[in-house]
Amino acid sequence: MNKNADYELPTPSTAPELFDGLLKRRVLAYLIDLAVLAGIVVLVSLVSLVLGILTLGATFVTVIFAIPLAIVAYYSVTLGSEKRATIGMGMMDLVLTPVRGGPLNGWRAFAHPLVFWLTIWILPPLSYLFALFTPRRQMIHDLIMGVLMVRRSPMEAHWEQQSAY
Repeated sequence: MNKNADYELPTPSTAPELFDGLLKRRVLAYLIDLAVLAGIVVLVSLVSLVLGILTLGATFVTVIFAIPLAIVAYYSVTLGSEKRATIGMGMMDLVLTPVRGGPLNGWRAFAHPLVFWLTIWILPPLSYLFALFTPRRQMIHDLIMGVLMVRRSPMEAHWEQQSAY
């Protein structure tokens, strides 16, 4: 399989099952991930509070580093895993697939959510609307990072078909 061949990537016209309800699934996955992240923030805050009390306030300042680090770790660990999906993405049958041939690990698993949060923060309406006008329903951060979000179960069949050639 040619790693740089764009024509091998599925599109809604060649593989509609991969994109069926994709945008709705992405929104629901995002909301689930926000709930998971809220739980992580509460847990990290409670641990920081307990440590702060035990150290007479000496570790209270760590919370400003611990919360962002925990959020980045959540995305890096989940997107960098074999499933290539956050908890919300997994529940919505979504997978993040590299389009430029490289694996979704290391810097890409780390940078994808950072670019996502930057584009959502800087250009919220444009970032959301962008997916409506791209052939593969990619958002700005997907295009920048060279990834494609599709439904996992049909994509597994697509991968098997591609590896057979």
